Amino acid sequence: MRSGLAIGVTLLLAVLLGTCARQPVLLDEVQRSGELRVITRNSPITVYQGLDGPEGPEYDLLRGFASHLGVRLVIVEAPRFADLLQAVESGEAHLAAAGLTVTAERASRVRFGPSYQSVDQQLVYRRGTPRPDSLADTLGKRLEVVAESSYVDALLDARQEIPGLVWTENPGADAGELLSAVARGELDYTVVDSTLFEIYRRFLPDLRVAFSVVSGEPLAWAFPKRRDDSLIQEAERYLAKLRSSGDLAYIMERYYGHKNRFDYAGTTKFIRDTQRTLPRYEARFREAGALHGIDWRLLAALGYQESHWNPQAISDKGARGLMMLTGNTAVAMDVSNPFDANQSILGGARYLAKMRDRVPAHVPEPDRTWMAMAAYNMGYAHLRDAREITRMTGGDPDRWADVKESLPLLMQRRWYSQVRFGYARGWETRIFVENIRNYYDILVHLTGGAEEPAPGEAQRERALTAAVR
Repeated sequence: MRSGLAIGVTLLLAVLLGTCARQPVLLDEVQRSGELRVITRNSPITVYQGLDGPEGPEYDLLRGFASHLGVRLVIVEAPRFADLLQAVESGEAHLAAAGLTVTAERASRVRFGPSYQSVDQQLVYRRGTPRPDSLADTLGKRLEVVAESSYVDALLDARQEIPGLVWTENPGADAGELLSAVARGELDYTVVDSTLFEIYRRFLPDLRVAFSVVSGEPLAWAFPKRRDDSLIQEAERYLAKLRSSGDLAYIMERYYGHKNRFDYAGTTKFIRDTQRTLPRYEARFREAGALHGIDWRLLAALGYQESHWNPQAISDKGARGLMMLTGNTAVAMDVSNPFDANQSILGGARYLAKMRDRVPAHVPEPDRTWMAMAAYNMGYAHLRDAREITRMTGGDPDRWADVKESLPLLMQRRWYSQVRFGYARGWETRIFVENIRNYYDILVHLTGGAEEPAPGEAQRERALTAAVR
């Protein structure tokens, strides 16, 4: 009897252990398949089509993670925010990466990796309307948030102290759409992450932050909820490496660094000028951009920074025309009349392309473009000096984030005396490029994002799919 029981227990343990042994390890699954399958959403804080293909904070992190694993990155867009965790739970994706806040409810469905960023949840209202001091001031007003978002969890917590607190959950809209509705006066309030607000306020300058609903929330990737944590452990190693190397800070600066420069009056005027003035020159910007392989909106942003699209402009340094070409540059670029807008735009595009060609080809995009912009403003020789100072200070001369920190040093004798071409107004050049980046971002938003036609709904794994070895 006892021996039979012992044999039965032994057999049961063997079956259970055999089952566990057969359960595939997630990291092995990924590496055997040769691809890391990620679900995300198309947005300015995740993945979008940029100057040189897919880009975005999440994209850069994921591309590096796929490379770390030695596999190909495959990105799938989720039609709705609610689809993100479902795809991980069902096994459709190995992980979800979409600026996900770590919450208790979500942690009951998935496992979160290490945090790579923190954000505040902010209540946003429209300029010119009364500023609420607390959520209690939203009673009787139109407050709407993205359905199944962490904003809902925060409002549910707040309702315990404010019993009458009500809001609408929109399952079809994203945060950008709700911010637009607030800016138009169709909603009174919404709640968004601080990173999203910093991006959208440049497109919607009438938006204002009332207060933070929640502060310092961690963002992390969501993995399947299973005993095996091999893929999470590898993500921890990868992100730890990024932090120690400074690459994580570089990625965050690349996407958020220039967005801190916000000027309400200037932004409002720029948006107005895109409606009133830009149409006169858009065709020529498009032509010049196509001729030299440059996004026409980047040329338009450059032209606005130089002259506010005024073909008769003259600077105190003697530069003239819409693209502010100096006399020598105009001659070199075959511009006989710098006050002719068509000639100026074509000449400016030709000169920017020339500066881009001089930046070493191994410098990645978009850093190469931003360095070309700096050279357009200060001359390539001074850019080369700035890159040399970057090298001297321990930075990476191939990273715009590092080079832009060196530009102001060209105004300090301690540094400019050590390089070949000496003093330059580097601080002005830094602001010059950051303004252009802001104008360009706004133009991309106003013109609907990527220039190429978006594929059909059936092609969900579209241009956002990247091969990474």
